[in-house]
Amino acid sequence: MHVVIVGAGQAGAAVAAKLRGAGHAGPITLIGDEASPPYQRPPLSKAYLMGTMEAERLWLRGPEFWADQNVTLRLGMAVQEIDTAAKTVAFGAEVIAYDELVLTTGSTPRRLPASIGGQLGGVFTVRTLTDVDAMRPAFRPGARLVIVGGGYIGLEAAAVAAKLGLDVTVLEMAPRILQRVASPQTSDYFRALHAAHGVKILESTGLERLLGEGHVTGARLSTGAEIPADFVIVGVGILPGTALAEAAGLALDNGIATDAFGRTSAPQVWAAGDCASFPWKGGRLRLESVGNAIDQAEAVAENILGAEKPYVATPWFWSDQYDCKLQIAGLNTGYDRIVTRGPEGDAVSFWYYAGDTLLALDAMNDPRAYMVGKRLIEMGKSADPAAIADPETNLKALLK
Repeated sequence: MHVVIVGAGQAGAAVAAKLRGAGHAGPITLIGDEASPPYQRPPLSKAYLMGTMEAERLWLRGPEFWADQNVTLRLGMAVQEIDTAAKTVAFGAEVIAYDELVLTTGSTPRRLPASIGGQLGGVFTVRTLTDVDAMRPAFRPGARLVIVGGGYIGLEAAAVAAKLGLDVTVLEMAPRILQRVASPQTSDYFRALHAAHGVKILESTGLERLLGEGHVTGARLSTGAEIPADFVIVGVGILPGTALAEAAGLALDNGIATDAFGRTSAPQVWAAGDCASFPWKGGRLRLESVGNAIDQAEAVAENILGAEKPYVATPWFWSDQYDCKLQIAGLNTGYDRIVTRGPEGDAVSFWYYAGDTLLALDAMNDPRAYMVGKRLIEMGKSADPAAIADPETNLKALLK
């Protein structure tokens, strides 16, 4: 059985490794449009951008692993077409047949339209190794950086830039940073953290257009003000990589639609990672996280081999900014109150409840709270909110 995997990121690598680990002896071909072997993306906007991590340390596995596992890597190759009737994929001048096909096509960053200057030189996104290599020379002390978007990617880049001595301004169209993903309390925490490091955050402020001819020189804001910029980073979200699937006639629903086992609407075609949406609590969910990419990919690999095991997501995320490690467990959709634990030293956590049901938590420099909250959510248990808020409560005792 020849398994072909399109997309050589975290999910694609996890499918290949799990297939071999679970005993699949047939050929595996992993096709990626980047020249680099499969690598971690989270450090791109953190340690790699900071210059404290070398490119080789980003690799998920060394070249010898893929050779030892007899996984054929086809790198720097963009798949142009999938023929689900003939069970083939075409890339370059080649057409190869598959018995099982896995789409781990990831996602692409939203870009600014050319009509407002998105095509100017010095305008970057943070998604690939090539993206970050292109922008790193601009990170010079005193350089003026404008970041469009106050989500986690934008704030992580702002933290690196501030530590390197740049003049940083973050533009957020919404009334507060992190509004789409976090509570007002978490927004307040990170707004104060960035202000303490000299970052200017302009909320309820959109971008009217970028200024410059050939290369960006500034930004005109929705307020009418103009600010200078030596370069710009755009962090306004991502789009699931569905173009190949759509052209092949696969069903889409906020990504490539799969069933609980990872199967798409086409026979012998599966999907996992950022590009895939799956059944979740009566609806559908698409998760953009390393944890989901690995777990869903491994579930798909097992199901290709006949496990028939539904994928049950246990969402978790993280972000590093300055000396703060944020750890998130669960999904906060539908919360109606926040319970705060702390601060104790530099540790604080915000717990999201819907009524008396614990949905999620944000833990800043508080790994114990994160661990307990994550376990509670996975167990389907909800601790008494008063106990969470009480600094005398032994959190680990709540797991009994």
